[in-house]
Amino acid sequence: MTFSDEKSSEIYGKGMQVTVMEKKRIDYTQVVWEITRMLQEADSLEDALRASLGEVVKAVGAEAGTVWAYNISGDKRIYPSFWIGGADLTGLSLEAGEGIAGTVVKEGKTTVVRDCQKDERWAGRFDETTGFVTKSMVCVPLINKYDVIGCIQIINKVDGTLYNDEDVSLCENLAMLTAIAIDGRGLNLGITEGKPSIISLRNVTKTYGEGETKVQILKGVNLDVREGEFLVILGESGCGKSTMLNIIGGMDQLTTGNFIFDGKDYSHVDENTLTMYRRNSVGFIFQAYNLMPTLTAKENLEFIGELCEDPMDAEAALEKVGLGQRKDNYPSQMSGGQQQRVSIARALVKKPKVILADEPTAALDYETSIEVLTVLEELIKAGTTLLMVTHNEEIAKMANRVIRMKGGVVSEVIVNSHPASAKELVW
Repeated sequence: MTFSDEKSSEIYGKGMQVTVMEKKRIDYTQVVWEITRMLQEADSLEDALRASLGEVVKAVGAEAGTVWAYNISGDKRIYPSFWIGGADLTGLSLEAGEGIAGTVVKEGKTTVVRDCQKDERWAGRFDETTGFVTKSMVCVPLINKYDVIGCIQIINKVDGTLYNDEDVSLCENLAMLTAIAIDGRGLNLGITEGKPSIISLRNVTKTYGEGETKVQILKGVNLDVREGEFLVILGESGCGKSTMLNIIGGMDQLTTGNFIFDGKDYSHVDENTLTMYRRNSVGFIFQAYNLMPTLTAKENLEFIGELCEDPMDAEAALEKVGLGQRKDNYPSQMSGGQQQRVSIARALVKKPKVILADEPTAALDYETSIEVLTVLEELIKAGTTLLMVTHNEEIAKMANRVIRMKGGVVSEVIVNSHPASAKELVW
């Protein structure tokens, strides 16, 4: 974040020379002003807190940042409310006094670990739980009028330098403003539930081609997907989100890393194992309906059912998506929304543990999209685990969690404490 020319002139003065550190102090002051404005004016305090954390992570040049909430009236553990960076912290929790974050919450004092390799309190290492290597960090407590309610943790410098006093001061300002805003607006920081993980990706990479044509699409993805959650994956074209979905769906294989599904390792399996996995464990919904035009809706489902070990009755699946009366219609006799609902039913026939959806509403108008999302909403309520890739950020409001990808890695994870219903969406 930079000043306008007018503001720069006002602060620096004509011909005035400033040191790098003085410039940093001025820039950090501007960041504090911006955070104050966001926390005061934002309609959603949760959104403002996420944005404020992002401003600090960007300003200090950090790799990651986390806001931890202290469950003071419950199990006395701390949980990540939201975070930015390549590690997926969903379901992780610490006792007060455990680790750096737990110690900061218990003692209520800022802790700076400038070099984890040399600090006896925290041995820098690869964390198998999160797939993250911690090198340095700043951790400051969130203190309201009565008690410590959590902490803010900023981890690693992108450029490899160590945190200085100005960085620490900025983090402490963020914590102070956050605590004031939480008190003033009565926000309870959300706590992520530790549900079992059905999908786990650790340091997953994917490279295509060789030699001069070699292109790496995924560059170390770490992600856990919990049973029964609706997870939306956002990101610009080319960031790797569809490639990641293809690996989870067994349509492509990773280059390096680990992929665990329902406790079984599918990192490097033969084609036959992968085929059986696709047939029996995962359902697919695509932007293109991919229905066979010479088969009725029921016959399209039965064709897939014949390939599965324990298929659902085709008519029952069509009833679930509200198309029982259209079972004998051909695709050409149905609207786009109806065809997409048939493709959802086709995914259900397999009785999959997870459904993967790649831009399922991209070819539909608004009203038809809401019809399709309402069907998916009912499946989620029934306990279906759903992963959806989309460019439509409005749909992300329905999700339990939102993953943002950038440059082949997970760049941000947002926990949605209050998912919207399909009928509340507007675009």
